[in-house]
Amino acid sequence: MAPNTSTNPSVDVLPTPWTGRFDGDGDEHRRWWQAVAPLTSSAAAGASRPAVVLGFCSDAGVRRNKGRVGAAAAPAAIRSALGPLAFHLDRDVFDAGDVVVEDDSLEEGQQRAGRAISELLDAGNLTAVLGGGHETAFASYLGVAGSNAVRSGKRLGVLNLDAHFDLRDEPTPSSGTPFLQMAQEETAAGRELRYAVVGISEPNNTRTLFDTADRLGVKYLLDEDCSAERVETFVADFVAGIDVLYLTIDLDVLPASVAPGVSAPAAYGVPLAVINAVCRQVAASGTLLHLDIAELNPEFDIDGRTAKVAARLVNTLLA
Repeated sequence: MAPNTSTNPSVDVLPTPWTGRFDGDGDEHRRWWQAVAPLTSSAAAGASRPAVVLGFCSDAGVRRNKGRVGAAAAPAAIRSALGPLAFHLDRDVFDAGDVVVEDDSLEEGQQRAGRAISELLDAGNLTAVLGGGHETAFASYLGVAGSNAVRSGKRLGVLNLDAHFDLRDEPTPSSGTPFLQMAQEETAAGRELRYAVVGISEPNNTRTLFDTADRLGVKYLLDEDCSAERVETFVADFVAGIDVLYLTIDLDVLPASVAPGVSAPAAYGVPLAVINAVCRQVAASGTLLHLDIAELNPEFDIDGRTAKVAARLVNTLLA
């Protein structure tokens, strides 16, 4: 990707053309790399709710949380895995480039990503952020909370597919704190955080985290309870009480055999079929405002397995 020479200060790196297998130029042969176009100031004009992908290249939150770093390379890996997939979407898809968190400048990077997301949402796009560690979630929240949809009073729900609550109460923000940060921001705005989690691993969340979740009214399902039927009902009940949805996926919600390339591989995890069904359910609900996918660490991936899963889920959500 080329350095940003545009007037948009929020994005550091502009998109370059995607690559993939070539079978022909016709629509019947089209793949993602042929369908995705760089976002320009006029690219989405007149389109019916196009999708825009934005990379958030960050390791800072994972490093602060004492995890395995490498997630900053995830946006490029997800694009690479998406590129060869057959393109069956009925919407246009654009690439807005990357926000890059240099060194430990996490908070500044989250603010810039948030501004970019708000602008894209207010222009009528469905936004999809490719992280990055799960500190990506607070950047996404800043963008969603700053959008006209939420500022106009629509009820926001945050649905997290994750083995962890990420509700740590620590003086320094990290990949383990974003949802407590959201709760604090919502309280300051005179609202209550509507937060639900699918896939919580009981052995990987302390009693303090469960107590925090209970105090904040967080709805959650343990990984062992995530049958297809129960998850479908859980998600439907949550979506019924909101107007707009922000969906965030931490890939460590999946079993380590399916998603080995993450900071904290799951010993149990929720089956991919269940997670993909949630994505289909959310996409069909009419409430999806913004999504992100986080914690892919290409350095620890096996045969690109986790990147391919991430790409498949993005494809499902944007269909």
